[in-house]
Amino acid sequence: MTKHQQPTKEKIGRREIMAGTVAVSLAVVLGNSRLTQAAAQSTTEITLATKLGGTKKKAAFAQPKNAAPHPGIILIHEWWGLNDQIKAVASSLAGQGYMALAIDLYDGKVATAPNDARAYMQAIDADDATETIISWADWLAAQPGCNGRLGSVRWCFGGGWSLNAGIVAPINGVVIYYGNVQRSSDELSLLNAPVLGHFATRDGWIDQDMITAFEAEMDAANKTYTTHWYEADHGFANPTSARYDGEDAQLAWQRTLEFFETVL
Repeated sequence: MTKHQQPTKEKIGRREIMAGTVAVSLAVVLGNSRLTQAAAQSTTEITLATKLGGTKKKAAFAQPKNAAPHPGIILIHEWWGLNDQIKAVASSLAGQGYMALAIDLYDGKVATAPNDARAYMQAIDADDATETIISWADWLAAQPGCNGRLGSVRWCFGGGWSLNAGIVAPINGVVIYYGNVQRSSDELSLLNAPVLGHFATRDGWIDQDMITAFEAEMDAANKTYTTHWYEADHGFANPTSARYDGEDAQLAWQRTLEFFETVL
């Protein structure tokens, strides 16, 4: 197990600079509604019937232009729902050489106000969401252009479900941005993937106590993880948030890309 808990603003090399440039470009796109919408429109909407219940679910799909086998990454939206911002991140990941699938756990509902977002999040049926994740993971891994290796990533609400994806599906790398990680060692024993976590020192919800407990449970389950702390607040990686911290967001995204390059 590895831990990196201190906030850092470190020097980076050529490879890291290249990744950082991608982060800046993504931040520019997400910070401009027209660019976000254009990037979102480059994804393709697809529909899947879940394996057990046969319920129809939708997702936004983006893939690299070349035909070589690529790893796949499942994106799980924030509490707002599958909006253009999440689709734009999928488009960006496709440009980095990943088959990116942004799945919808809200069945088409997208919130623009916190009260609606909270209501949608609280209405989630855990069994239905789990079946949705498993079905999409199997679909993505079976695509002709996929090499069969999968990652999962997202922020906040989606961060917690990114961890769940690693527990219930054949995921090879899990990235969590300040998501709820309250899981027991018994649950975490089902993980078959290393976990990379990004957390904020001023986050009043996903706080030090929660992450310390999570690390203890991961140790008890004998699982591999890396945690990074940033002198920032919850939502620091979201360019549309008032709490956005560009420098920390860039560093976190750089680390995310490096993690996926290593494990996928």
